[in-house]
Amino acid sequence: MAIQKFFLVGEDPKTALDIEVNPSMEYKTLQSGIATQYHICEAKGIAFQNDEGPLDSVESILDSRSPVGITVDGQAVKSPSGPEGFPFVGSFYEIFPDHLGNHARLFRKYGSVIKTTNLGKTTYLTDSPEVAAHALSESIYFTKLINSSHPLWGVKDNTAIFVNDTETENWRLAHKFLPPALSPKAVRHYTPLMSSTARASFPVFDELDQRGEAWSVYHYMLKLASQTIGKLTLDLDLGQFSSPEAPLHPIVTSIAEYLHLNKRVTSRGEWYRYLPFGDGAKLRHVQQEVYSIIQSAMDDCKATSLASGEKTDLPINDAALSARCVLDYILRAVDEKGEKLPEELVIGNMMIMTGAGFTTTSSLLSWLLYSLVTYEGNQDRLLQELVDNGITNSTIWDPDLANTLPFLDKFIKETQRLHNPSYQPGRTTKQEVIVPGGYRLPKDAVIISAIHAIHTNPNVWSNPLRFDPDRWDTDEVKKRHRCAYIPFATGPRGCIGFNFALQEVKVIVSELVYRYEFSREDRDAIEYDPEFQLIRPLNLYLRAKRRTTWPEPTPGSKAAQVAARL
Repeated sequence: MAIQKFFLVGEDPKTALDIEVNPSMEYKTLQSGIATQYHICEAKGIAFQNDEGPLDSVESILDSRSPVGITVDGQAVKSPSGPEGFPFVGSFYEIFPDHLGNHARLFRKYGSVIKTTNLGKTTYLTDSPEVAAHALSESIYFTKLINSSHPLWGVKDNTAIFVNDTETENWRLAHKFLPPALSPKAVRHYTPLMSSTARASFPVFDELDQRGEAWSVYHYMLKLASQTIGKLTLDLDLGQFSSPEAPLHPIVTSIAEYLHLNKRVTSRGEWYRYLPFGDGAKLRHVQQEVYSIIQSAMDDCKATSLASGEKTDLPINDAALSARCVLDYILRAVDEKGEKLPEELVIGNMMIMTGAGFTTTSSLLSWLLYSLVTYEGNQDRLLQELVDNGITNSTIWDPDLANTLPFLDKFIKETQRLHNPSYQPGRTTKQEVIVPGGYRLPKDAVIISAIHAIHTNPNVWSNPLRFDPDRWDTDEVKKRHRCAYIPFATGPRGCIGFNFALQEVKVIVSELVYRYEFSREDRDAIEYDPEFQLIRPLNLYLRAKRRTTWPEPTPGSKAAQVAARL
């Protein structure tokens, strides 16, 4: 065994450490050992050098008479940098109100990991798929620990799956019981709900068409998505399509306000959260309002089950396929030991399942309609695909059918790439760590995988701001880094509802496009609310004109073949 001195390039060579090196070890083994020693999370990016140049073998490293420098991805190790900002407010006015655009600008200026400080809260952000892959993992370096710098700090609840810390027993229990309720088999069970909800909205959109009125896309997509999720999670008919003017249900307005207040609170300093008045106090009050509605739905669900005489306890997988709704599933599901999700964890988890379900989907549906009317030719192309596959407003949907529409799939992916509603999956370092690119993060640092910046990173995507669904057929995209496209985040804390969400938007968009021709009457720049938890188009108004004619099926298509046999 030999001894060699190693130091991180970017630091004083006098900090070099004596490290034992076996002369017979492989170069990759040395990389792994150095990665462990210096908390470098990706060993393959490590390279060695001395005053004379690169050292590319263990033999040359041991022969070096001067300390051996360590680089990461060819870079010196450094702390992330960012705008200096102003006293007290920090980077706030460098970022808001257009945090999407300003984050992209800062990545171009400072590199793939940046540091921002807003009114005393420091966060790090990345547009690098390689860094995101490590950050979104549960490892010795990263976890979801929601501290005061995390974007979910204002709504942290360690009884609920999305807003709790990973390394808790409550998360383990929630992650055991909740995902089966939204598994592919469960989604098949709930697919009829998606089409029936879409069709129940038709009288409202028909009336708006007869009036010749344009309507707020986000407002009505919020109604449509929450109507679906209300039935899915709580078996509640929210009554939001009884007329065009029907109000939003209180659970919808309360959860929307909840997310708005959380964004306002967490984008400011910790002092702001604990003021006895203002947004912090409102946030706490609204949370209790939402929990009260969920408790009432729980009581109704239990009463319905008792009145029906249904078998109350079922194994998890059986319960997921026979339950009326997710709440019914949770109240009935038992694990292999005959144990249920503890009742004290039900309310928080149901609030998250409900709120996360409709807020994200309503924003995505809004952006899908935006893409239909903004990017020329896509609405006609999607309609033609529906016609070619014999799909109408009386089609009986199932996941197999939805997944046989290739253009619909590419269209949704491209919309999520350019206009993804979520932008803030944060993770926390468990110890000091050096990530790809040579960036050193301190312990307890919150790093956010900036989804919009990752999805439009010019180092990853060709012509990234161009809307091009056909890019998804190219080798370039098929060979992309696995975290170059993360609309639902990834890893153990990725979105558990992505199967349902994708099936839901495929069905609803298809139902709407087959029945209506959408058009936009104005060309004002679309604005989004920087003080909301999600990215949603606020000022998008469309006309939905009911179709009276449809294109002929393409020769050779499924529908054309069926017609030829008749």
